[in-house]
This record gives sequence, C-alpha cells and structure tokens, in this order.
Amino acid sequence: MPDSNLQKRLELAKVIAKSAGQLTLNYFQTDRFDVIKKGDGSPLTIADQEAETFLRGAIQDAFPEDSIVGEEFGETQGQNSEQSEFTWILDPIDGTKSFISGVPLYGTMVAVEKATDENSARQSVIGSVYFPGLDIGIYASQGKGAWSFEGDGQPVAAKVSQTSSLADAVMVTSEVETFSERSAADIYQQLSQAVYFSRTWGDVYGYYLVATGKVELMIDPILNIWDAAAVQPIIEEAGGRFTDWSGASRIDAGESVGTNGLVHDAVIALTKKVAGKF
Repeated sequence: MPDSNLQKRLELAKVIAKSAGQLTLNYFQTDRFDVIKKGDGSPLTIADQEAETFLRGAIQDAFPEDSIVGEEFGETQGQNSEQSEFTWILDPIDGTKSFISGVPLYGTMVAVEKATDENSARQSVIGSVYFPGLDIGIYASQGKGAWSFEGDGQPVAAKVSQTSSLADAVMVTSEVETFSERSAADIYQQLSQAVYFSRTWGDVYGYYLVATGKVELMIDPILNIWDAAAVQPIIEEAGGRFTDWSGASRIDAGESVGTNGLVHDAVIALTKKVAGKF
C-alpha cells in the first residue's frame, strides 16, 4: 500500500470528522430535534443523520472507489469496490445519549479499514475523532503516531500514561448496566475493586482519555464496529493496546478493552473468562 494512499485518506478523515461534528452543534443544547428510539433502544436524531450524510458525500466525492459502513445508513459499496482495499467506517455521533442530554462528551468518529485476509481479524489503519462540544480532537494512522489538538491549535503527540499498577489505575466505561446485559456484572465488580477508582466518562471520550494519558483503562462490554474502528489506531499509536476481552487486536468482536498497555494483561486476566460469550 503506497503511503500516499493512506496519507490522503488521513487528511480527509481529519477534515470531515471536524466538519461533520460542527454540523451537530446546530442542534446541540437546543430543542430543535426529536429523539427516535431505534430497535435496540439507542437514540437517533436528525443531527446523527445529517452528519453521516455529510460524511458519506465527502468520501464518495474524494474516493468513489472506497466502500462505506455507517451506523445510520448501513453499507455502501464503492463504485469500483473490487479495486479498492479501503472501507470507511462512520459513527456520526458516538454518545448520542450525552448529545440529547446537552452533555459535551460525544464525538464524531471516522475510521478507515484496510482489507486483510478473510481469516484475519478486522483492523483499522486510520482513526479520526472530533468532540464538537469541547472543540478538541485526536487522530492517528498506522505507523505515524497519534495526535491530539484543541481548536485550531497545533497538534501534539498523544501518549498513554505510564501507570503500571491496576491498583493505581483509573477505569472508565460507558454504562455499568451493559455488563449485566451480557451477564458480566461480576467482571465490573472485580475491576472496580481492583482499580484506584472508576467513572462513567464513557463512549469515545473514554478512549480519548486513555490515549491522552488521563486514565488507564476504558472498557465496553457491548459495542458495534463503528464504535471501535476509529479508536483502535488511536489507542495503539498512542502507545496503548486495544483488544477484545480475550486480548486479540480487532474491531469486530462486539466488546473492547482499551488501556495504556501496562495494565492490559491484568484486565484481560479477568475479562477472558467471559470473552465472546454474549
């Protein structure tokens, strides 16, 4: 894969994640939208739909041969998909519950996956995330490091923390209730007792905290591929680890653990007992 192919897609991912995120501000902390409950109970708003529509249009204009997978509008094959090894994976608003509650801890996520062998776990090579309500973001591409920014300021290298003991670590998650939904409430209890303290600063913001060294562990018992795709390269390029509950590096397991790497094995020692058992 020529480096220019990856770099061009990274540049687009950076720009459109921020632009789409800013579109959501037209509705954030207003009463200008209705909330629809999807089949799985998760909320949907016009802001989600408009942001994803924008993302899809920008990608199709720049790389019509690439495929697209998005939370709101499913999968679209590229015009010459057999010639492209890239798939864009989109989550226009990760943390819609925060969004509809006026809480700024939600993000717009753009990822690029490179095709691998059919038997290989799915992995991303590009991740770009923007938090519109905070005007901060982070992005990474494989082998090029992770970079965080505030507003229009210069990006700075994002690095995970050097805390090596789980007893000194801070754990975050999206919702405690989801552990019970997959019969893993005891895993949460064991982890929360093992760490220094835990909080629900979750969704993609939790992974941002890991990648920038603010906390050591973010865990999700249940998530979709668009929740994970942008996160994987960001965590890994910041020096951490992003895996499923068995310790395998992948974005399609339906579960995830993102850490600074130093506490990862201690976490997996607990989660592997129920890895993949939904």
